[in-house]
Amino acid sequence: MATDFTNGVSPIDHARPGKTPTRISWGAIFAGVVLAVAVQLVLGILGTGIGLTMVDPVEGTTPGAAGFGIGAGVYWLVTTVLALGAGGYAAARVAGVHERFDALVHGLVVWGVTLILTLYLLTSAVGGIIGGAFRTVGAVSGAVGSTVSAAAPKAASLAKIDEDDVRQEASAYLSDAPADPAQMTPEQAQKEIAGELPALARGGDDGREAEARIVDIVAAQRKISRPEAQAQVTRAKRQFVRTKNETIATARSATDAAAGAAAGTSFVLVFALLVGAAAAGFGATAATRRRLR
Repeated sequence: MATDFTNGVSPIDHARPGKTPTRISWGAIFAGVVLAVAVQLVLGILGTGIGLTMVDPVEGTTPGAAGFGIGAGVYWLVTTVLALGAGGYAAARVAGVHERFDALVHGLVVWGVTLILTLYLLTSAVGGIIGGAFRTVGAVSGAVGSTVSAAAPKAASLAKIDEDDVRQEASAYLSDAPADPAQMTPEQAQKEIAGELPALARGGDDGREAEARIVDIVAAQRKISRPEAQAQVTRAKRQFVRTKNETIATARSATDAAAGAAAGTSFVLVFALLVGAAAAGFGATAATRRRLR
């Protein structure tokens, strides 16, 4: 049997390239994430206790909402730095990395996994419970509405009654106010006017019809002439339109303020996340420097 010799060197056909050692340790990253979440949780509970000790409604020394919110935000930022710094340090230390770049990658991955885990817990736990409750209520309401809307035409067809007649009869049962405004009680007149207000606000032909109906009711209830009732309705209409415009302006102002606050909160949140990433990376590189010594 022939044997190939290559002067002490392995044959090329039998050579195997060495496996590149893995430069990232997911076990160490998982340990860092667990440590970061645990530290954040403990410090968060501690902060809650400290905040509750500052609430004193009897003496009236409770801090205001603005100051309390700023303090809570600063405390959350500090706890985030401590938690992610500890997590990044632990991950790099356990992984036994020898290069700062590898340590930085471990720290940033700890930061990213912690962020994703936190968002997942918030959206799946709290949001899932609330969303599930609303979805259940919506499903039940939709089922009831669809059942009633489907049952009415079937019942009408079985009784040989037109569907429009069913709707008109239902309206007659729900509205017990007489058509003549003079025969209405004050409560019935108020309900009738309230029912006409949406059409009055929309304007157009429906608005003019609603205004004429309101004028008739006011004239009959107050026992005044129709021109006098028209003058009163016109003044009330102006006040109604003015109030509506003021409400819309207030809503727009509140929406603009809320949008500005949301934008400011988003910028602060991004800054806090970047600070957390820097803390995780600094903790990891600090662990590498200590190991090199």
